[in-house]
Amino acid sequence: MLSEPRSGRLAAWGNALLAGLVSPDDAALAIVGSDAVHRVEGLPGESAPVGLTLALGRLRALGASGLRVALPAPGHPLGLSGPPEFNARALEAEEAVVCHGAALGLVPEVYEAGPAGDVHVEVVWHCLPVREAPPADVPSLGEAERELAEALRDATTVLSRLDVAGSGPVAEAAVEAYRARAEAGREMLAPGYPPRAVRVLELAQRVGLLVSLAYENGHGGAVSASEMGARVAALRPVERTGRRAQVAAYNAYVEERER
Repeated sequence: MLSEPRSGRLAAWGNALLAGLVSPDDAALAIVGSDAVHRVEGLPGESAPVGLTLALGRLRALGASGLRVALPAPGHPLGLSGPPEFNARALEAEEAVVCHGAALGLVPEVYEAGPAGDVHVEVVWHCLPVREAPPADVPSLGEAERELAEALRDATTVLSRLDVAGSGPVAEAAVEAYRARAEAGREMLAPGYPPRAVRVLELAQRVGLLVSLAYENGHGGAVSASEMGARVAALRPVERTGRRAQVAAYNAYVEERER
């Protein structure tokens, strides 16, 4: 969870476009980010893949009034509502976007080519039917904020005791890179999102950083089987809570419109 999910960028800037807060070109540019190009395949009424600006306009014409994010993992269909075919594609990609107001969803497929440091990335969003039902296991912003604070406190205590929190030059560099990114790009969400959603997303990404560093640093000081089991047991609910909070933050725009 160190990097921003593509589904988050698509939902956030797509919502801003649907609300008339940004231009189609600005939304497309923000969604593509550092990738080379994004296309949408399988849109109703389109026989071939189309660009993002046309795709977002088409979704609006089909009734989409907002976009939600799903970040599922094995055993945790977070943000999904079915059918099984869409859920399976989303689980394989570990993310998806679900339209509010239109029974459609988008799942990214990423194509990479080129040497390290000069990778050309193209993304094809597959448009598929979805079931119009409440998304699975998505908390409110308030719930997400409370859960994050509790999970981070509990996990930090356990991980510190086992000496498995991020340490060393690689971990320090990752923390500094996160801080620099946060300072350089304060607009973590697109225009139209409430400030609380930004706070929750920032904290969720910090939680994701902690979990990633702990996993990437091997077993740390956890040398016995019981200590390694405690480490995994401490990390798993934190990672789950962080994903739930990210989804709550990205989906806050639609939740507010529904109220």
